[in-house]
Order: sequence, then C-alpha cells, then structure tokens
Amino acid sequence: MNSASIQERGGAAGPGRLGAQAPGSWALIKPYWFSEERHRARGMLLLVVLLNLGIVYVNVRINTWFASFYDAIEKHDFPAFKHLLLVFTVLAFLFIFMSTAQIYVRQGLEFRWRQWLTDVYLARWLRGDTYYRLERDHTFDNPDQRIAEDLRSLASNTLALSLDLLSTVVTFFSFVTILWILSGTLSFTLFGHGVGIPGYMVWVAIAYAVVGSWIIQKVSGGLVGVNYRQQRVEADFRVLLVRLRQNAEQIAFYEGGAIEGSRARVAFGAIRANWREVMRYTKRLMLASSIYGQAALIFPMMAAAPRYFAGAFTIGVLMRLNDAFGQVSTACSWFINSYSTLADWRATVNRLREFSWRLDEPEHSGLRLADGAEVRAAGLRVSRPDGRPLAVPADFDIQPGERWLVRGPSGSGKSTLLRTLAGLWPHAAGEVTMPDRTGMGDARLALFLPQVSYVPDGELKDALCYPDHADDHDDADCARVLRDCRLDDYVELLHARDAWGQRLSPGEKQRLSFARALLLKPAFLFLDEATSSLDGDMENDLYQALVKQLPRTAIISVAHRDALARFHTHELRVGPGAGVGDLATVGHALA
Repeated sequence: MNSASIQERGGAAGPGRLGAQAPGSWALIKPYWFSEERHRARGMLLLVVLLNLGIVYVNVRINTWFASFYDAIEKHDFPAFKHLLLVFTVLAFLFIFMSTAQIYVRQGLEFRWRQWLTDVYLARWLRGDTYYRLERDHTFDNPDQRIAEDLRSLASNTLALSLDLLSTVVTFFSFVTILWILSGTLSFTLFGHGVGIPGYMVWVAIAYAVVGSWIIQKVSGGLVGVNYRQQRVEADFRVLLVRLRQNAEQIAFYEGGAIEGSRARVAFGAIRANWREVMRYTKRLMLASSIYGQAALIFPMMAAAPRYFAGAFTIGVLMRLNDAFGQVSTACSWFINSYSTLADWRATVNRLREFSWRLDEPEHSGLRLADGAEVRAAGLRVSRPDGRPLAVPADFDIQPGERWLVRGPSGSGKSTLLRTLAGLWPHAAGEVTMPDRTGMGDARLALFLPQVSYVPDGELKDALCYPDHADDHDDADCARVLRDCRLDDYVELLHARDAWGQRLSPGEKQRLSFARALLLKPAFLFLDEATSSLDGDMENDLYQALVKQLPRTAIISVAHRDALARFHTHELRVGPGAGVGDLATVGHALA
C-alpha cells in the first residue's frame, strides 16, 4: 500500500456550529470580482456607475429647470416657456437613453455574474461525491433550487441594491445642498425666545424618512424569515411533483394517484400556510409604505408653506424646493423602498451561506482510502448509521482478473460493503485500497453497476457511454455491445434522443448497463444485483459475455442466485460467518 496516497477524512462540525462556520455575505459576493472575469466585470460595473451618476446629473438639471419653468408661467413669458420646453425635451431624451443603457448593461453584468457563480457552485457540488453525501445525509433541502434560483437572486438583488444605494447616496448629497440653500432659515419664537433653524427642510426630510424607516422595520421585521421558509416549501412541492412524474408508471401500477394527490395537497398546504404569513407581513408593509408615500406628496408643501406665504420665494422656487425635498426624502427612504428586496436578498444569502458551508464540510469517517492496482481491505469495520456493526470480512485482497461473489442473507450489508469500497459510506473504519475510478488514459479502472442503473436523457449513445463522453467511442463498437446484450432493436436508435430512463424497462436498463461495461472495459467491475430484473438465460448469456470479452477484468458480484456461482472463483461472505474463501471448497449454495 502506498502510504503517501492515503487520505484520512476529518470530522464534520455539527449543525449547531453553522453560524460560526458559514461564510459571511461578503465572502459570497467577493470571489467574482477578483476572479478571471474581474476586468470585464469591473469595466461593466464602472459603466453602470457612470450612467447612474449621469442620471443623477440630469435630475439636478431638471430641478433647476423647475424654478425657471414655473417662474416663466407665473410671469406669462411665452418665449422663455418655449425655450424651456426644448431644454426639457433634451434632458428627457438624455434621461431615457441613460436609463435604458444602464438597465441593459446591468442585466448583462448580472447574467455574467450568475453564470460564473453557477459554474463555480456546480463544480463544488459535483466535486468527488459531495452531491451524493448531501442527499444521503439529508443535511439540507433542495440544492438544485439553491443553484438555479438562489444564485440568480444573489446576483440580481445584490447589483440592484448596491447600485440603487450608490445612486441614493449621490442623489442625497447632490440635492441636500440645494434643499439647504433654498429652504433658508425658519425663524419662530419659542417660550419668548427667538429660534432659527438653518436649512430646516433638510432636517424635516431626514426626520420624516427616519421615522418612516423605523415604522416599516417594526411592522415588517419578520418578512425575512417567512421569505426563507417560502422558498423552501415551494421547492419541496416542486420536487414532489417532479418525482411523481418520473415514477409515473410505478405509481400507476400501485394505483397510487390518490395517495400521491394527498401528499401533494399536504405539501401545498405548507405553501398556503406560509403564504398567509407572507400576505400578513406584506399587508403591513404596503399599508405603512402607502401612508408614507401619500403623505410625502403634501408634506413638503406644508413644511415650505410658512416661508412661501411670507413671501420669501417665488412659486418657481417653491416647486424646485418641493422636488429637492422629494429627492432627499426618497434618498433617506432607501431602506423603506428596498425593504421587500432586502428581505428576499437576506433570505437568499442565508440559504447560500448554509449551502456553501455544507459543500466544504468534511465528512466524518475513520476510513482511510488509498489508490492502488488492486482492491484491498485491512482492518475494515463497517457499521449502520446508528452505530450497530455489520459483519464483513476485515481483510481481503482482490487482484486483477479474479472473480469474486459477495453473498450473505438479505440485509446483511452486501451493498453497503460495495458503497464502502467506493468511498460512499461514512460509517466505516480501517484501510481500503482501490483503483482510481476515473481511470488513466483510455482505461477506466473501476466501474460500479448498481441494481437500478442510471440512464441519462439525450441520445441513446450518451446513455450507453456514460460516464464517458459519447465522442470517446465509435458507433461500430456501440452497436456491437448492444447486440451482445440482446438490444438489437436499439442499434438503429443509437443517435435518437429520448427520455431513455423512462422508455427502457428495468430489464433493458440492466442489459444496457452490461453493454456499458463491455464498452468501457474496466479493470475492476462491481455488480450489485445487476441482473435482478433478468431471467436465468439472459443472466447466463450476459455473464458469459463478460467472462469472454473481459478476461483480465476483476468481477465482484453481489447476487442471490446459485447459478452465478459458476462464474466466480472466490467468495466474500457478509453476515454470519463473514470471511473469504475459495468457491471450490465452500460449495455453490447461496444463503
């Protein structure tokens, strides 16, 4: 055994440590902006920022225009009126052009970010056996939704919120000076003392926004939690329907439509119950926001009325003051106007933080894995998830070209032993040496054929060559192995596209998996009851094809039929009397 290649898996942190281990929001956002895409991304972001600043500049010019326009109306100055209409037309076209360009570039940047995130998270999810481990341990719900929906939401909402916040800050500082100068000093007497408040409209706008933000937070603070739950229950319902569609035939045989309908209604009931909470919080949010928005229409006029009726400024200045107040108030109200998006963004970040942490969470196992030219176990111990030990051989050595039969009573752990050898079972200890399953060059060193074979959609050739690429094998070889496995009717359909996982019968799927083994020619072939859906004659023919065409391949079979014993030379017994032996001395009867 090559000790340098041994990898020991560390312990996993428990769920209670999630808060300490999960990455922060910035850790989710930062990588893209420092990746290989950073130059294009930063350039597009800079362009969006410049367009945003241009929009703010146009708004400032329009604010100045208000005073001149309404003063021209008040003075009945028709030439000035016509000129100002032309000025407004130019400003309006500039605003439309920059707003359209800003949205277009931002959407392009958003999709590029989402594409990069999707590539990264797919690679992390599909790295090694991570995707299997997460499903096996049920550590969290719906990783597919987190990749398909949450990453899109992260890119979209992060850009929207950050760019809107930048625009808000620039707008605030651009208009607060205007509002300060125009509003002047409000003078009044309080308890016999003269009081003057310089730039009083600025303080009124800020106070108005702060009070409104506090009220919105108080009435809608639970929206983040209910949005998080809504994403989860929606995904659960969608997955249930997808599984129903994928298993339609089996359900129909059981006449299980009624019970599946009940399960679907229960799942949808969770959506309905949580949606009531969404409605309740949304109602509060919309009520508070509407009151705030409607009051904002008249509030600046009321605040400016004392100085206007005192003759401090003209109606044109009043309209400009009203617009500046609205801009400052809106800027200060960014939290209010973005609250719903912030709640959705926060729920998305929480889900992705958990997902990211789970992807990097080490698996707790005492099993040490090593690469080698044979299959070897030393001091192997395997247990159930609850800790109860399984009776498996502690030491064995399978060399290339040997044929081993794994047998024992049902439920004794035969399939679990194969999972352990594949590195998919965490409840194990000891040392296991296995050939590298990815292979070297054109050779695939290890291939596992489970009882229920995976058949991807697409061309039949894609399904046959899986997990290799279809281009790695020529059509003649593919047609030959299909005929060798009694799938002659499918030779002409080699390039036909279909949902083959649903079209093929269980027996055809198992024959296809044998054809896959003949095509890929692995050095070690593991079969986990891979002929359970076939009759004795078909099983005999397929094993004869394996022995004849793959004479140097080590075959390790899990089976319950006596007839398979003659194709194997060694026995690996699981359960009572666990151990190894020669089939010539232990006989052919299967327990």
